[in-house]
Amino acid sequence: MTRINCGYLPLVDCAPLIIAKELSFAAEEGLDLQLMKQPSWSALRDRLAFGQIQFAHMLSPMPVAMSLGLGGVATRIDALMVLSVNGTVIGISAALDQQLQAIGWRNSFSTPQATSAALFEVSTQRLRIGVPFPFSMHRMLLETWLSQAPGYAAERIEIVTVPPPKMAEAVRDGTLDMFCVGEPWGTVAVQQSDATLVLPGSSIWEFAPEKVLGVHHDWAEQNQETCQAMIRALSKAANWLDQPRNTPLAVSILARSQHLDLPEQAIDPALTHRLTTKLGQSPRQTDHFLRFYQSAANFPWRSQASWIADFLSGWHGLEVEPARDAARACFRTDLYRAALAPIGVELPGASEKIEGAMGRPTAVSSTMGEMILGPDGFFNGAVFDFTSAKLPKN
Repeated sequence: MTRINCGYLPLVDCAPLIIAKELSFAAEEGLDLQLMKQPSWSALRDRLAFGQIQFAHMLSPMPVAMSLGLGGVATRIDALMVLSVNGTVIGISAALDQQLQAIGWRNSFSTPQATSAALFEVSTQRLRIGVPFPFSMHRMLLETWLSQAPGYAAERIEIVTVPPPKMAEAVRDGTLDMFCVGEPWGTVAVQQSDATLVLPGSSIWEFAPEKVLGVHHDWAEQNQETCQAMIRALSKAANWLDQPRNTPLAVSILARSQHLDLPEQAIDPALTHRLTTKLGQSPRQTDHFLRFYQSAANFPWRSQASWIADFLSGWHGLEVEPARDAARACFRTDLYRAALAPIGVELPGASEKIEGAMGRPTAVSSTMGEMILGPDGFFNGAVFDFTSAKLPKN
């Protein structure tokens, strides 16, 4: 057995790691997987950069940001696979909810444009919005959404960093007007702070890569067999998680004290896709709320890496093409394919696609003929296409 240490934060989307350990998918691949709960994303980032852990459950923009030298130690970090797609929620304080209701807004949990228009109509002061980390899909989704609203101006919002377990408290004490966070912490904010969930992240981008498996590039190059074993173990765990019959057991395992240490009723909504948006209301079925495996959810699309790079370039004044090149190099389709092709896992025929172009499930070429991808649309119908002669080859 090869002992490996993997850091994670206590979110529902760390489930593939926990299931890989608890159901012995990792052991079957010869891995003695040690899971190490981290207090913050910055602590996890630094422990990976300095070699104290070999693998990490990471926000999808983190490997790209670290490889571009943004925040903390400049270190090339690779994303071996996507661990989860979607799974975030946007919520508002009870006071802001009352203001929105007063102008006739009704919460359907599915109308990004109407909700953003109402927010800027009622807000007389800058909206203070919490996200878990500066380099996060949460922040990217918020800016993608709010920047398209009538009445938007950069000075009308302030995005601040709040650790996920502190989000409910920050809403309750009035520090935050809004938040975007991964489950179960949105549900906890509803249960403990009278917050209202107004949108799932999937209503902004239907197929947003939320968490990835991060590894130091140099270590990955020296330990490719171990990396491939980890990919196989987590692919099996993700497949298991996306089978509805396994959900009750998954909830029970995640709730244990050594993992999330939360009651099952806080974890169940994300895995059943039935979210209570406000205390006293019935849960709402939210299709595609969180995916672990279906529609090639684990594939590290280089087109998604480029989308992330464009955001980081805009925030920090970087040249776009070099940032895209660096980002695509981080998303290791080569190791992912090498790990899974020999065991018969169906893989997409390409490593790039036009993000947002599939408004419905779509058949595309695969290593076994055809597979179904999508939907992956953006809320406003936008698409992200980049054409470059320098795209990496498989």
